[in-house]
Amino acid sequence: MPEFFKVLPPADALARFLEHLPPRGQAETVPLPEALDRVTAEARRAPVSVPAFARSIMDGYAVRAQDTFGASATLPAYLTVAGEVSMGAEPGFALKAGQAALVHTGGMLPAGADAVVMVELTQTAREGEIEVLRAAAPGENVLQVGDDIRAGAELVPAGHWLRAQDLGGLAALGITQVAVARRPRVALLATGDEVVPPEAAPALGQVRDVNSSAVGGQIQRAGGVPIRAGIAPDRYDVLKAMAQAALAEADMLVLSAGSSVSVRDMTADVINELGQPGLLVHGVALKPGKPAILAVCAGKPVVGLPGNPVSAMVVADLFVVPAILRLLGCQTPPARSTVRARLTHNVPSQAGRLDYTPARLVERAGETWAEPVFGKSNQIFTLVFADGMLVTPADANGLSAGAWVDVRLF
Repeated sequence: MPEFFKVLPPADALARFLEHLPPRGQAETVPLPEALDRVTAEARRAPVSVPAFARSIMDGYAVRAQDTFGASATLPAYLTVAGEVSMGAEPGFALKAGQAALVHTGGMLPAGADAVVMVELTQTAREGEIEVLRAAAPGENVLQVGDDIRAGAELVPAGHWLRAQDLGGLAALGITQVAVARRPRVALLATGDEVVPPEAAPALGQVRDVNSSAVGGQIQRAGGVPIRAGIAPDRYDVLKAMAQAALAEADMLVLSAGSSVSVRDMTADVINELGQPGLLVHGVALKPGKPAILAVCAGKPVVGLPGNPVSAMVVADLFVVPAILRLLGCQTPPARSTVRARLTHNVPSQAGRLDYTPARLVERAGETWAEPVFGKSNQIFTLVFADGMLVTPADANGLSAGAWVDVRLF
């Protein structure tokens, strides 16, 4: 069958898709322990300074720096020990000229002290007196008030993907509730007379629904909530009814296997009936994944994935994931890890399109090599046995064996 759609470069297709999407959805408040990998719905500023008191970063003696000036191993400074600072308590005394106080890491400095001498640079002269063997500078080994963060400073902006360290920073400020973007619900509707659920025993000519599980995992990792909407047969009326019902209950709709050559026109027509503006892109300069469909219907994104699992996952990575991040209002998505490696085999390509090739990483003679996992786009195990993807740029005719390449890890 001839192909009638006009393909767009992936970047252009994504830009056209995203420009029709709202930047952020609804917000909800969650307890701090549940905020990991959520996206902030508002900026948060520090209500207090951290630390709230000057504290030691070493075990040693709190001193007045000027009392140690000129001290050396051959001419030490002699200081009287005024007391010991108890951990977790405010010192009950202040330092006077010629005095020091024993302090532990994290302990509060007594009034009058402005430096800490490491215990290794002191020695006992006699009971209640120490020798300081090196001069201390003002502020040395001391964490001052607000050195970590000052009251009023922005802690996290709106649209920030919350990491483990961010939760620690919020906890340090006593923030136990966080306003985050509600996770968008993404309906997954598989299509095809030949597709059966994973739990079914497929008859000859039938295949299990792989994409709902694989793409569902991508959706969940991107911050969405995958919703199984069932399997639609290749009948226009049923597909339309199931798509309408799925989209009504979700924030986004992903149709699987509805963009192949034999049924893509039916899928496109159904999508155009789901709301305006409807279909935006049908065909992307991409391999695998060329027959991808991108649409926005009544303010909700709709994506038609190719049926082959590798194609479906490539298209989901390029378009479904960014759409979810857009709905979350995410400005700082987690960085995608890449590994630099040498290529073991030539990877053919065709100029004018992006090519994605699964690859596994192997170690040879102390070097990391990328070994292409060649196969067809309907072979899910080319991805199962791979560590990531090689991307051949649109202006290249392929990648040469021995060349250094970047492998985008899954």
